[in-house]
Amino acid sequence: MSVLNKSGKKHRFGKAWMHEHVNDPYVKEAQRRGFRSRAAFKLLELVERDRLLRPGMTVVDLGSAPGSWCQVLRERLGGQAKIIAIDLLPMDGMNGVDFIQGDFSAAEGLQAVREALQGAPIDLVLSDMSPNLSGVEAADQARSIGLAELALDFAAHHLRAGGDFATKLFQGAGSDAFRQQAATYFDKVYVRKPKASRDRSREIYVVGKGFKETSRLS
Repeated sequence: MSVLNKSGKKHRFGKAWMHEHVNDPYVKEAQRRGFRSRAAFKLLELVERDRLLRPGMTVVDLGSAPGSWCQVLRERLGGQAKIIAIDLLPMDGMNGVDFIQGDFSAAEGLQAVREALQGAPIDLVLSDMSPNLSGVEAADQARSIGLAELALDFAAHHLRAGGDFATKLFQGAGSDAFRQQAATYFDKVYVRKPKASRDRSREIYVVGKGFKETSRLS
C-alpha cells in the first residue's frame, strides 16, 4: 500500500500500517477462528465483562458489516435467538442472522427492522459504527458522537425494560456528555476500552445496563 501526499512522496504509514496489521495477534486469531474481522474480540471482551448475552435473546446490531459481531452473537446465543443486523454497506449472508441493507435512522430502514423483529422485544442494541475518517480530528470526533447518538436514540425508542446497550465512539470532545446522556436511560453506564482496541486508537465503548422503562422515548 502506497499513499502519495501533495508533493508526490510516499507516506511511510502505508507500509507501517500493513506490517502492523499482518502481524497483529488479533488479526491472526480472527483468521484462525474464521471471524470476518478482529473486531470480534472487542465484542467478546464486552460481553464477558458486562454479561450482555444469554441464550435465546433478541439483538439488533447497528452498522453490522462485515459481520464479525454477528458471528459472535450467533456463536454465543444459540439457535433460538433472533439477530437483526443492518448496515448501509453490503454484508455476506449468515445463517441465523436477518440482514438488512439500509439506514436504520430512516423510515424505510426502521420499518424493515420492525418487520424482521415480528413483534419481539429487543433485549440488546449494539453498535460498532465508525465514521468515514477525514483526518480532521474535530470533524471526525463530531461524526463519531453523532453515530453514537443515533444508536442511543434507537435504543431509547426500542429496548425492552431492563435491556442493555453498547456503542462505540471516540474519546474526546462530547464523549463525557454522551456518557451522561446514556446514564439518563440506564441504571448503570460503563466506559470500556477493550484490549483488542489498538493503543493509539481513541475508540471506546459506552455500555448501558438496565434500560429504564420510564425514560423511553415515544
